[in-house]
Amino acid sequence: MKKLNLKSVVDYVEKNIGVFHQKRIKCIDSLKLKNVLKRKNPYLFKAKNVTTSEQIIRGIVDAYISSNEETIFGDWLEGLAIFINEKVYGGRKSGITGIDLEFDKDGNRHIVSIKSGPNWGNSSQIAKMVNDFNTAKKTLRTSNSNLQIIAVNGCCYGKSKKWDYGTHFKYCGQRFWEFISGNKELYTEIIEPLGHKAKERNEEFQKSYSKMINKFTKEFSNEFCMDSGEIDWEKIVRFNSSK
Repeated sequence: MKKLNLKSVVDYVEKNIGVFHQKRIKCIDSLKLKNVLKRKNPYLFKAKNVTTSEQIIRGIVDAYISSNEETIFGDWLEGLAIFINEKVYGGRKSGITGIDLEFDKDGNRHIVSIKSGPNWGNSSQIAKMVNDFNTAKKTLRTSNSNLQIIAVNGCCYGKSKKWDYGTHFKYCGQRFWEFISGNKELYTEIIEPLGHKAKERNEEFQKSYSKMINKFTKEFSNEFCMDSGEIDWEKIVRFNSSK
């Protein structure tokens, strides 16, 4: 185990945080109104008394962005965690399906599935993770039958009341960052560098976002509004749900 040099973490974040922002913008620029509209519940908009094109467009776009940002940033944080662990324990991105990080600590091999937060999956998704852990253990023991393997579900933020699940451990927030780095305060120390040039990056994102709202509002009004200006709900439902 090596002591973590926080400056190397800051340098990594400042060098790579731009990738997250670039993917956010790309996510917006590649969006197609009709593709998203097909996946949304038109009855919900009607039940909420949505009456303008812009209200519908913002509801659709904001939900899409929120969902995708969580995924994009989760992937980015996974890369940060692997980078940190490599510096301290010599860990690496695992080549085994379903396993994100693999490293040795205290005489044990640790296999880690990294998620954003503690409430990341339903029962079938968690069962799949456990199955991936079991498959990974069998794979690793083919070359070393005496290898002691510990499976961990690591969550980048949040808390978990239970951390020992028998089949695996679940480490969230402070416990996770300390587990991969040996630094119990790392979870607070990484927050400041994440804001590197955030204002400038967000202004760039807002330009793309505003253009997309205007473009989609115009497209929606032309396609799904009557001459009177009212939303043609029947046309929307037919577009979304007809055979």
